[in-house]
Amino acid sequence: MENKFKRTLITSALPYANGPVHIGHLAGVYVPADIYARYLRLKGESVLFIGGSDEHGVPVTIRAKKEGCTPQDVVDRYHNLIKKSFADFGISFDVYSRTTSAIHHKFAADFFRKLYDEGKFVELESEQYYDEAEHQFLTDRNIRGECPRCHAPEAYGDQCEKCGATLSPDELINPYNAATGNPLVKRLTKHWYLPLNDYQPWLEKWILEEHKEWRPNVYGQCKSWLDGGLRPRAVTRDLDWGIPVPVEGAEGKVLYVWFDAPIGYISNTKELCDAHPELGTWQQWWQDPESRLIHFIGKDNIVFHCIVFPSMLKAHGDYNLPDNVPSNEFLNLEGDKISTSRNHAVWLNEYLEELPGKQDVLRYVLTANAPETKDNDFTWKDFQARNNNELVAVYGNFVNRALQLTQKYYNGIVPECGELTDIDKATLDEFKDVKQNVEKLLDNFKFRDAQKEAMNLARIGNKYIADEEPWKVIKTDPERVKTIIYISLQLTANLAIAFEPFLPFSSKKLREMLNMDTFRWEDLGSTTLLPAGKQLAKPSLLFEKIEDDVIQFQLDKLEATRKANLAANAKANPIKETISFDDFQKLDIRVGTVLECERVPKMKKLLKFLIDDGLNKRTIVSGISQWYEPDQLVGKQVLFVANLTPREFKNGLVSEGMILSAEDWDGTISVTTVEHNVKPGSQIS
Repeated sequence: MENKFKRTLITSALPYANGPVHIGHLAGVYVPADIYARYLRLKGESVLFIGGSDEHGVPVTIRAKKEGCTPQDVVDRYHNLIKKSFADFGISFDVYSRTTSAIHHKFAADFFRKLYDEGKFVELESEQYYDEAEHQFLTDRNIRGECPRCHAPEAYGDQCEKCGATLSPDELINPYNAATGNPLVKRLTKHWYLPLNDYQPWLEKWILEEHKEWRPNVYGQCKSWLDGGLRPRAVTRDLDWGIPVPVEGAEGKVLYVWFDAPIGYISNTKELCDAHPELGTWQQWWQDPESRLIHFIGKDNIVFHCIVFPSMLKAHGDYNLPDNVPSNEFLNLEGDKISTSRNHAVWLNEYLEELPGKQDVLRYVLTANAPETKDNDFTWKDFQARNNNELVAVYGNFVNRALQLTQKYYNGIVPECGELTDIDKATLDEFKDVKQNVEKLLDNFKFRDAQKEAMNLARIGNKYIADEEPWKVIKTDPERVKTIIYISLQLTANLAIAFEPFLPFSSKKLREMLNMDTFRWEDLGSTTLLPAGKQLAKPSLLFEKIEDDVIQFQLDKLEATRKANLAANAKANPIKETISFDDFQKLDIRVGTVLECERVPKMKKLLKFLIDDGLNKRTIVSGISQWYEPDQLVGKQVLFVANLTPREFKNGLVSEGMILSAEDWDGTISVTTVEHNVKPGSQIS
């Protein structure tokens, strides 16, 4: 699809510099943004890819206090770590700067001052939670308390992670400072607000009428916010870490991080263009109508990039508005939400150390599982399977066959192509539309499907070379083999171009083996990329199989983290509501001997017991298969509730009681038993 704009400015959400980046960040933002930037560059378009670290806000000050260092120490450490991780992973930013830079401080302050001088803000006083011991106002996320809905004791000021309720700090019961545990009081404070409500009619027209092509998750979330009615949003806050509010009488106040951070896209562009005048001026990229702006973000940032930041740009009046905001949903890890606080994540810097040279494998898997329309799940077993069954067995296998046969039969020189058979023509016909198909998908930000289409090239090649069996034909028709290898090599060269946006490291390696000095997107689909007589370099494997022990190491690492979290946060469950002695007397708890135990088909959590209860044999079903193998329990004496109403399961199985188990603080389960064997049916009193 022809781009009607002269230039494209791509931004990716600024990662917060109080910790490393993880695979959720990569899948949601940075891999798709990098694919798109590489694609446009390959097409020869004028593009800038802007990144940087978000370095202000309360979480930085909390970490600094905890570690006994300054906020600047914290952001310096993580900015450098994140920047290096991105570079090592192949995220091809044109600039990766930071919001603590002098250029950004001045730019953001000037941006605020222009809106202030033009009366675009409203000044309001409000009561906010304050920690008197720390002399600090707190953000919603840094306030905890008892959830008013489910009464979980550690709900955040904006959300309860146990029941999922959206909250405000005023709703919490007994709120306290999440970092210190100190109780909070309300204090009056003055701040400046951006009156988003004033921009609502314009936003409704601009988004709901003019941008119906945006992804459904983006459009739907915007509509939900607009339907709920927008309200003024504070652009300043009480804090000593950040960009000072450039207004007399605003001492002790800084620009709110959500206001400050997106301006970083502009200041980072200015920093780049000032250093490289050949790229043009920053104003050309941000203010020329012939430039377009694309934001890559995760779904938690939709409101800021589709409603808040555009309102800021509209208020300023001199800027282009985003043409598209292709936001992804969330990526989970092994069936559970990625959590930085629980260390339940795959950190990019650790991945690069533990799986060296496997950048493209992770890029491939994250794109194949991209949460483009709904939350998706990353598992290490799937990671292994996609590497071994797709990258190795399909893509790598075809390339290796084509190059090794060329080396074996023709000393690495591309042979002449003879007369084409119907099979040759059919194969060439299969991939003639690859450029059009991949391009259409990438232009519409469908990266998962585009990568699948690129991999289809390898499937075509793999089938062709397997069906034609040149290692057999060479014995009877050596001239025919020249054509088979020639076509296989053209397919291989096409793969080097098609996969460049997705798998840049392996594409570079493949181009080196093919001695492809130049490669252009417009050449994709060509059958003459490698001329006859061209000398190829010595081939080597593009990908290697990942063994079970590598995957098990990662799974064990996650499990160790889970257990450490449980141990660190272990607390006994609260005592249940008091019951009378008469109520307790109604329970008939007895000792039973386990005669048989087996797993229940299609119900992986359940074990089925046959119990000798002293009178008869009874069946009891218990959800403890995660903790026991059936043969561990045969012969054991267990405690069970004998007079419980039988429970029937969907498969017709009936449980005639309940085996008593103890749940440890780390979540592990142990069946209860007796110190010495007793007669089956003995009562517990």
